[in-house]
Amino acid sequence: MLPLLDEISRRRKEAGLTQSKLAGIAGVSQSIIAKIESGSVDPSYSIVRKLFSALDSLKTGSASGEDRVRRAGELMSRGVVWVGKNQLVRDAVTVMRRRGYSQLPVLEAGRSIGSVGEKTVLDKASEGENLQELFRRKVGDVMEPPLPVVNEDTSVDALYGLLQENYAVLVSRGDEIVGILAKSDLLKTRR
Repeated sequence: MLPLLDEISRRRKEAGLTQSKLAGIAGVSQSIIAKIESGSVDPSYSIVRKLFSALDSLKTGSASGEDRVRRAGELMSRGVVWVGKNQLVRDAVTVMRRRGYSQLPVLEAGRSIGSVGEKTVLDKASEGENLQELFRRKVGDVMEPPLPVVNEDTSVDALYGLLQENYAVLVSRGDEIVGILAKSDLLKTRR
């Protein structure tokens, strides 16, 4: 049986967290937490699960450090490789091939606005689009929704759900994208 929604506010306050801090750890918006705590919204199961998973992951570290919660900022790869929406698809494919990546974020003024990947290109080609014409199109014309962005303090436990649905997660410090975390990076949690 799931705990009552009232537990979110109580446990958040016991942990000394602001709504914004809990939002970053859980990978949800601060506004949804405010709405849940005020009782003005009936949240989805997945959001409630993320919040309770984040709250459960806030263990106090033991002296040996085994119970210490790992954070996105510790596991991320720095120096995000990205493309702009006005670059050609050909250029994005070249970057992916040279770097061994299957997907790239599309950034504009430091903000994530989309993503483009091998799957994007192959899906368009399988829909009948000529590959050479596709390569001459701009990334912004074919890009998919942006990768999720989490705060660098987000617990690794909160990332599992996001990475089941996405190839990668961008990591931010304030408003700046400072890293990227792929599924394979979660394997670094087991040392």
